[in-house]
Amino acid sequence: MSTSEMSRKGFIKKSGLGFAGMTFLPGFLHAGHFPDQQADDEKNSYVGKDFVLKNVRLETGFAYEGDEVVHTNTGLFSVAVSNGKIKSISPGAPNDAKAVDAKGWLMLPAFKDMHIHLDKTFYGGAWQAVKPRTNGVKGMIALEQKILPEMLKTSAYRAEKMIELLQSKGSSFARSHVNIEPTSKLQSLKNLQKALDAKKEGFGAELVAFPQHGVFYTDTVPYLKDAAQMDIDFIGGLDPYSIDGAIEKTIDFTVQLALDNNKGIDIHLHESGESGLRTVEYLVKKVNENPALKDRTYLSHCFVLGRLEASKQEEIAEQLGAAGVGIVSTIPFGGLIMPIPTLYKHNVVVLTGNDSIIDHWNTWGSGSVLQKANLMAQLYGYSTEFLLSRSLKLATANVLPLDDKGNQQWPKAGDAADFVLIEASCSAEAVSRVSPVRSLISKGNIVFTV
Repeated sequence: MSTSEMSRKGFIKKSGLGFAGMTFLPGFLHAGHFPDQQADDEKNSYVGKDFVLKNVRLETGFAYEGDEVVHTNTGLFSVAVSNGKIKSISPGAPNDAKAVDAKGWLMLPAFKDMHIHLDKTFYGGAWQAVKPRTNGVKGMIALEQKILPEMLKTSAYRAEKMIELLQSKGSSFARSHVNIEPTSKLQSLKNLQKALDAKKEGFGAELVAFPQHGVFYTDTVPYLKDAAQMDIDFIGGLDPYSIDGAIEKTIDFTVQLALDNNKGIDIHLHESGESGLRTVEYLVKKVNENPALKDRTYLSHCFVLGRLEASKQEEIAEQLGAAGVGIVSTIPFGGLIMPIPTLYKHNVVVLTGNDSIIDHWNTWGSGSVLQKANLMAQLYGYSTEFLLSRSLKLATANVLPLDDKGNQQWPKAGDAADFVLIEASCSAEAVSRVSPVRSLISKGNIVFTV
């Protein structure tokens, strides 16, 4: 077998890892690569050993014609990984016979899915299309109250399957909203924590206690208070006016619960009319009154921004940037185009995620946040080498190999060994072509490779 044709088994043998560091992912095991008994043990995960990658392609700078970036320069390097961190980066080939050949694949920061619901999914089971909706979000709440007890029986298993999908698309981290409401109580959270623990060697997460059925519309307050004392990172919310009927009451409760428990805030806001705008303005006001929440507060979706006049978009974006309130957008298109360029202009943190992969809300999620970056680039005409390269930050939660002037800023020795190997020549190509992920290293562990 030639190095360029190295199978997954050969990759591991060549690295000297044995089977350490691998999470065996269903659908990515190929006949002849592992003995059957090893292939069957798909859930096993092991702590990785030190290893060296050679022929790793890294971006080194921009090439210009006049003032215009026309190309991204790259070079081949050796990257040593030890104890979950990048130990060293050296040009050329290493003096290490066990070094793994990365085949000239491009090394990029591992991707992050920053808005997803890992706790309630049909993924890992039979295909199910979405059923017709009635009575808007409140109708969906009624549906959830019926189907969640059955979904909870398999939710830990299905969360693991969805994590494996995200890994195969290059994501090593997610911000997951998890239902907290009177139907699930705290069980959805406990099941998701079980799944995350099973995947902890190759996947990280932060959790949002999400009152999917309203804070006051159903009696969710006691469960949110309990969840806030558990291992979660954000207090969530859902359309305070249309669900709970009171913007100030719901936001005040959410803010106080976050402050009392040292949590961030991440609120779903679908309302696109006057109530949506008032919710944004009131949340900004509360964050300005409570500086501890600055840079720890987010509005997910926030569709109202796409309905505002351009001058009002500028005004609100400036307020969001000054207050440190971020936007987590799933990049809607069609009749609703979000003002993402305006948000960037005012230094608003913009993140993205798949939201749903397949569930009772929708079935459009691919698992790829690189695809989201591609969609954003298409929507806003980011077609030049420079703008395509900048668009990568949507997939990596704002980490880029090169800064805007073309100076290399990632990776550095000492950085976490969280990266993907992509079959692309540079970031711009990876975004434009949604180039295939060939390997994911997370926490220094090789958790996915083809």
